Amino acid sequence: QYIPGESFIHKLDPRTKILIAFLFIISLFIVDKFVGYVFVVAFLALVVYVAKISPRYLYKGLKPVFLLIALTAILNIFMLREGRLLFELGFIKIYESGIKTALFMAIRLILLIMGTSVLTLTTSPIELTDGIERLLRPIGKEMAHELAMMMTIALRFIPTLIDETDKIMKAQKARGADFESGGLIQKAKSLIPLLVPLFISSFRRADELAMAMEARCYRGGAGRTRMKVLKFTSKDFIAFGVFALLLTSTLIVRFAM
Repeated sequence: QYIPGESFIHKLDPRTKILIAFLFIISLFIVDKFVGYVFVVAFLALVVYVAKISPRYLYKGLKPVFLLIALTAILNIFMLREGRLLFELGFIKIYESGIKTALFMAIRLILLIMGTSVLTLTTSPIELTDGIERLLRPIGKEMAHELAMMMTIALRFIPTLIDETDKIMKAQKARGADFESGGLIQKAKSLIPLLVPLFISSFRRADELAMAMEARCYRGGAGRTRMKVLKFTSKDFIAFGVFALLLTSTLIVRFAM
C-alpha cells in the first residue's frame, strides 16, 4: 500500500530507497549482539518519523506474520540445546542459546517487515517499477523492463487479493460457512471453498489487466520514454550518508566489540 506524501523520504529517488532497503536487510543479519539492534531501531524510528507514517500502518503489516514469528521463536526455544540449561520439566528443556536465538529471529523478522513496509508505503508502484528497471539495466534493457513490470504487478496485486479474500470470506460466512471451529486440518479443509473463487477472481483480474494494457498499446520497454527521468539529488546523498552511519555502527558492534 502506498501513502502519498511530501516528506523527505517520499521525495528520495526510488533507486536510493531500494538500495537502502536491500542493505538494511543485510545489516539485520550482520548484527549478532542485542546492542547492535539499538542502532537499527533508532535508524528505523528516524525514517518512520521523517516519512510521517502512522505506526498503525506498520502494525497492520505485521499482523499477518505474528503467527509465523511466534512459531519460529517456539521452534528455536525448544529445538536448540546449547549453553546453560535454564528450565527442565520432563523431556522439555530450555537452554540459554534457544532463548537468545528465538529473540534474535523475532527481532529480525519484525524489523525486516517494518523496513520493507516503509519502502512500499513511501514509494508508488510506478516509481518502484522505474527504480527496479534502472537498477537491473546491466542485465539488458528489455529483460530489466519485463522483470520490473512483473515484480511491480505482483506487489500491486497483494492488497487487491487480500481485499478480495476478505469479501469472499464475508460472503461465505453470510451463507453459513464456518472458518473458525475445528482443528488445524478442519480449518485447512474449510479454506478450499475459499481458494477456488479466489483463483477464478485472480485470473479474471489478470485477463482484465492484460486487455487494458493491450488497449493502451503496451508493447514492453522497446522505444518507451518517461515523463519523469530519475536523477540523484543532494537528498539521496544525505540519505546514503545517514545509512552509512548505521552500517558502520553495526560493523563496529559485530567485529570490534
